[in-house]
Amino acid sequence: MKIDKIYMAEALKEAKRAFELNEVAVGAVIVSKRRIIARAHNQTKMLKDPTAHAEMIALTQAANFLKSERLLSCALYVTIEPCPMCAGAMVWARIKRLVFGAADPKAGACGSLMDILGEKRLNHRVSVTKGVLAEECGSLISEFFQKQRALGKK
Repeated sequence: MKIDKIYMAEALKEAKRAFELNEVAVGAVIVSKRRIIARAHNQTKMLKDPTAHAEMIALTQAANFLKSERLLSCALYVTIEPCPMCAGAMVWARIKRLVFGAADPKAGACGSLMDILGEKRLNHRVSVTKGVLAEECGSLISEFFQKQRALGKK
């Protein structure tokens, strides 16, 4: 869908901010009623917080905006397939829909390594759309890790 590409482009802007700050290049936006209500990028290094993933920060922002821990009307757009922590948080927040760019075969919890969002034993399932602007999203994260390896990090 064209609208998915527009919102993913906004998530990519956030991922580029993370890249510039030497954070893992992941960005996210949350949309409710066709309006972006949260935007974030990874901040684990800056905040010295292993939970400061783009999705987690965006979920907190959206909950504050809506004044509710339930994000039933919301869609989360993120450049990389969420990890188990972020996928679990989406279930607890009752996110309606996830749209992600590039798959993460090493840590992806939305179909690649495991599928937390589709787990029938949980009380909520999230609709998932995969591969929106996947090439752009994957290229940015690959470039980030190439840069880190060249600097002798990660």
